Amino acid sequence: MRKQFDVLIIGGGPAGMAAAASAAESGLRVGVVDDNPHLGGQIWRSGTKDISSPATEWIEKLSQLHVEVIPETRVFQFLASQTLLAERQDEVYELSYKKLILATGARERFLPFPGWTIPNVMGAGGLQAIVKSGLPIACERVVIAGSGPLLLAVAAYLRKHGAFISLVCEQVSLSSLIRLAAWLARQPKKLGQALSLRKDLAGIPLVFNSWVVEAHGQKTLEAVTVSRNGKMETIPCDYLACGFHLVPNIELALLLGCRTKNGCVQVDDLQETSVANIFCAGEPTGIGGLDASLLEGKIAGYAASGHSQQAKPFLWQRDKQRQFAPVLDRTYQLRAELKELVKPDTIVCRCEDVTYGRLKQENSWREAKLYARCGMGPCQGRVCGPATEFLLHWNPESVRPPISPVRFESFLTMSKTSTPEFSEVSGEK
Repeated sequence: MRKQFDVLIIGGGPAGMAAAASAAESGLRVGVVDDNPHLGGQIWRSGTKDISSPATEWIEKLSQLHVEVIPETRVFQFLASQTLLAERQDEVYELSYKKLILATGARERFLPFPGWTIPNVMGAGGLQAIVKSGLPIACERVVIAGSGPLLLAVAAYLRKHGAFISLVCEQVSLSSLIRLAAWLARQPKKLGQALSLRKDLAGIPLVFNSWVVEAHGQKTLEAVTVSRNGKMETIPCDYLACGFHLVPNIELALLLGCRTKNGCVQVDDLQETSVANIFCAGEPTGIGGLDASLLEGKIAGYAASGHSQQAKPFLWQRDKQRQFAPVLDRTYQLRAELKELVKPDTIVCRCEDVTYGRLKQENSWREAKLYARCGMGPCQGRVCGPATEFLLHWNPESVRPPISPVRFESFLTMSKTSTPEFSEVSGEK
């Protein structure tokens, strides 16, 4: 199936919806592709069920502007003639565009530890997403651990839905959070959000310098052992929600040849990447939060539709919000002690069951893929890649199509293209 757009947006979260709305104001043919059933991204995942959610307003606006939404669709390859290949159920789409906006969001960073593959051990955002999709969590005992502001948001959400939050473990020190609070004092809106969130967590133990050491259980999770300010403590629980901040989704940007640096897509003042007519907005340019994503989306949408003047009033607001990303990176920097959690028999690549001891026999990410199949499974290194980057200081050397798992028939469609076999990852550490 072939579709043509003046502006095509990949990603239906806040940045993608804002970009689509801005671009469509000009009457252009605008399309949004997202791999979820509904728009909203992770942060507004339940927007279609909650009329008070900001997602509802955005979805209605896009409908009024006649933006075409293509849900449950994953881009997996590109053609040389400004065309992307995408898979939706049993169909392959050829999506042609004049301008492209990447709003692919971010994912959680997972770090391996003994027992992290036990059922009911999952990502913090992952558990929240499943609860939003209908998993009953009332009266379940939950331990939340890792690093980043997402932990607190998840704790508040799960508590609101009846979960018993036994403990929230944050691996950074209290002094680091105090410095963050001092910075937030210059951002009244963000400070207000943080204080409101802390109020929602009243009564829940929140400890710093703490992390999960091991998860225990036979058929499912039964308890976790945590290092709590240097002292070991085993806590019975039904779920462990664990994640260590966020990692930008830049695989498609890399495939398209966009320049990156420190794991983020590089853009100019109008959100255009190093590749002409390709823009990027939201978390792929740096983990900056909701407000920055919305502003970047608006700017990218106006610029891609040829109305750069309408984007300029948002530039100073965007630049102010962008200051938040490096502050978060410094605050939630991973501590060296987390590298000591993995044992030789701890699985690092869950898709291919590759252990840490096996990976230690190799010298690079490329060797690990060739000889141990690390990163060759369905997630294609999205889980084990950031983990090996932290544990072994490896960097992925290339990204190869298909960038998402596809049916064999779709793979055959891809094989008929004349695109390069792979795109080198650019950027410096």
